[in-house]
Amino acid sequence: MTNDIAANRVLTGKAWDDFCETVRLTGHEIDRWGDVPNDLDRTEWYRHLSRLLRNGLERFVENSEPDHPRLRDTPFRCSINAQTPDQDHLLSEWYEPGHSYRVWGNRGTLPYFVMAAWKASQDRNVGAQDWADKGADSVKEFDPAMLYTTDFLQSDAVQFDADGNFEIICSPEKPADGRDWLKIDDDTVGLLIRLVHQDRDKEVAPTFQIERLDNPKQRPVKPEELATNLARAAQMVRGYAELERTWWFDNLATRANQLQFSRTVYLSNGGVADRHHAFGMWDKPKDMALVFHFATPPAEYWIFQLLNIFQENLDTYEHKGGYINGMMARHEADGTVRVVISEENPGIGGNWIDSFGHVHGTMSLRFIKCAVPPEVASYCVPLAELKANGWAALTDDRAIHSGQLVE
Repeated sequence: MTNDIAANRVLTGKAWDDFCETVRLTGHEIDRWGDVPNDLDRTEWYRHLSRLLRNGLERFVENSEPDHPRLRDTPFRCSINAQTPDQDHLLSEWYEPGHSYRVWGNRGTLPYFVMAAWKASQDRNVGAQDWADKGADSVKEFDPAMLYTTDFLQSDAVQFDADGNFEIICSPEKPADGRDWLKIDDDTVGLLIRLVHQDRDKEVAPTFQIERLDNPKQRPVKPEELATNLARAAQMVRGYAELERTWWFDNLATRANQLQFSRTVYLSNGGVADRHHAFGMWDKPKDMALVFHFATPPAEYWIFQLLNIFQENLDTYEHKGGYINGMMARHEADGTVRVVISEENPGIGGNWIDSFGHVHGTMSLRFIKCAVPPEVASYCVPLAELKANGWAALTDDRAIHSGQLVE
């Protein structure tokens, strides 16, 4: 009966109307940010929604055929929750539970990857009803953006042959033949494979493929499936928009210019436990500079990222701006790193990040395969003073200490 209702909603256009209305109403959620957004923020907000919409359509409408799974990268410039530019995300969305899968390919010379199974508050019945008029509170009931990792497999634990080929079975029960295994169950809604690069230009690209173990024949789309996936795509836009707002007001904005490592927060949003990931909010007038100082403990990879208030990478990422990673960082004599955020380069050394017309935003510091993350000190000082006095401007009375590891 539910499938009949959902199918009728597509055939009569009701599912399309609700999809469009959900996206339209989400655009007005910027008003709930009060006086925080300036003109640049508001402009980026509407562009951000267009990117979320592209992402949702790619994931759920194009990449959620029950009988024909795929692994697809996120669309161009669709960065969600501080996605590092050195990491690709391959996603496979599953319309329905109850199937087992085989993932295979060749790692090339990729240094590291991690595969995660996840669940979310969504089911196939969502296409049988309207969601638009339920507003932002509807994400408590139906939120494709709130993803919980249920199991993960690191490439360190994968068996590769001499040529770098591999095979991983995704199923409820471990394969009896000893093949590598990622556990999934009836709550699993898809896979995310994070590919962590060190130097893309010098690496041989990996290949990843996926198929269902029962090898069903590809078939035409059904109307009830499209009803469900249109609802998921639109509600994903709403879900991320609400996540960004609540993170800002309930968490990040309560501790300006501080970074906090929290496994609980990170894992609640599709993260994996192979890394320490700190999120924070930064704020400075255009005539000020913000300096972060931290040690870099042993890690597979680390990166500091500057983001807008919607947790998007800045436009400068395309040309290696807006972030500092372990491959490009300039270290101090004692091995620590200083990151300077300002509208112009003060020319005193360290690692400069152009704030690119922004006066506030979010930020991220992550260490992959790191035992203990570092403490972080931040300093907000006049840019002119920093240019004149160098690091001497970073006095103890100006320091804000953070980097706490909380659960």
